[in-house]
Amino acid sequence: MRTTGRKPQLDATDRFILAQLQTNARLSNVELAERVHLSPSACLRRVKQLEDSGVIAQYVALLNAKVLGQHGTCFTIINLTSMSDTLLQAFEQSVRDQPEVLDCYYVAGSNDYLIRFSYRDAEDLERFHTEVLMRLPGVERSNSMLVLRTVKKTTALPL
Repeated sequence: MRTTGRKPQLDATDRFILAQLQTNARLSNVELAERVHLSPSACLRRVKQLEDSGVIAQYVALLNAKVLGQHGTCFTIINLTSMSDTLLQAFEQSVRDQPEVLDCYYVAGSNDYLIRFSYRDAEDLERFHTEVLMRLPGVERSNSMLVLRTVKKTTALPL
């Protein structure tokens, strides 16, 4: 793997390593090396380079929300009262402080933010909307969309 500027140059082996790790990050180095047809030491070197370059940002365990009692997913569009730097910073810090907020995106267009969270039931959804979302700094309006069925969900980036 060669790095020119900020974007790493990935070869076919790097891409194959990344594809395997995106499918199962718990593969041992020996198993990964066998799959990509490298020696364990060469494979470990490449994985370390991918980590050091920031291509591999972190390793996580993905939890099953339904098994944990979180049966619903909600996407909420948020519009703020103003777009002042002070308000944006306060809003974003408050969102970071809410463990129930899974994702928050600052978006372009006629809306300001998109938030994703999961909930147990209708009462939990109402509680989150009333006690969390509408109390975030500067929230003027929200529009929630409840997920009926997930058609596709992946954490794997196309390589």
